[in-house]
Amino acid sequence: MRRSAIAAAWLAASISALPALADDAAVCQNPQETHGFKTCADIAKAEAEGEVVIYATDPEAAEQRVLAAFTKAFPKIKTNYVRLQAGALYAKVLAERQAQSYLVDAMQLSDMGMVLDFQKRGGYIQYVSPEMSGYKAEAKSTPEGFWTWGAMGPAGIAYNPKVVTAADAPKTWQDVLDPKWADAVSVKVSNSGLQHDSWFELRKLYGAEYWKKFAELKPRAFDSYVQQYDRLVNQQDKIIHTAQYSGYLEWKAKGAPVAFVAPADGLPATPETWGLVANAPHPNAARLYMDWFLSVAGQQANSEGLFLHSMRPDAPPPPGGEPITKLKLLLPAEWPAFLSSRVEFQREWDKITGLR
Repeated sequence: MRRSAIAAAWLAASISALPALADDAAVCQNPQETHGFKTCADIAKAEAEGEVVIYATDPEAAEQRVLAAFTKAFPKIKTNYVRLQAGALYAKVLAERQAQSYLVDAMQLSDMGMVLDFQKRGGYIQYVSPEMSGYKAEAKSTPEGFWTWGAMGPAGIAYNPKVVTAADAPKTWQDVLDPKWADAVSVKVSNSGLQHDSWFELRKLYGAEYWKKFAELKPRAFDSYVQQYDRLVNQQDKIIHTAQYSGYLEWKAKGAPVAFVAPADGLPATPETWGLVANAPHPNAARLYMDWFLSVAGQQANSEGLFLHSMRPDAPPPPGGEPITKLKLLLPAEWPAFLSSRVEFQREWDKITGLR
């Protein structure tokens, strides 16, 4: 997973992040244990607030399974969920903050460039959850407490074995460029953090010509992997490029005809990064949710509900999935360079997918 490169990246990227030091309020010296995890939140105040508002990029139906597990533990706290792709979600939050409208408590973004930008803007509060001790340094902000990688989402190539045989299916990323896949490939829209990572990493491996050739296939772009896998199962498309592994595991568990290829060069992957938003309307419920989510119990609920890989070494892999240690992941070695490439990516990707 190139952990040394990742660790160096977050160290370099966070030099200019604010604030530089943890304050006393960010660190809890005496956490309490409840429902099998440790928390620094005031549970009575959290229950009095009665609600936690979460913004994230995951499909609503799957995310609701995760939220239901939290509500089962804390039935007095209602969950309110808003889902958009990373780019649209981040634009929404920035617009709300500019209008001094503070609606969200906890937020997940799937694009590290946006995460680092939000950190520099002072958008996150610093809260060092006692459950953060279960995560390695490369999965946490520096200083600790602003954000944590709550999950990792790898992507490969998916196909419908009723339409494409295993012998004919692409085995490498270059195989997808075969003209026989023209008008039969789906991707995600440019608001997707995972699609941005795929564009960034595969361009680094194969050069800019890779995406120029890919454009000749006339791929169709969709907002969610749910749409992509539905189309694959319904034989509207033959393959998914940058197919989320979590989506494959979810559809496979349903008994759908799906197959997955992990190219030897690696799987583009994006961390799902969680943080508590400044000026949150329900700060105690937000802390309680974050402590639960980062715990083994919360990570297991996330894995079972969304089929995503946890970044906790002691958390189980998603049902039917390979452990993350067995997957070769492709992540940017320099997050600032990734952030600066977004405008170019969006312009090129919208042109490739016919949205520009």
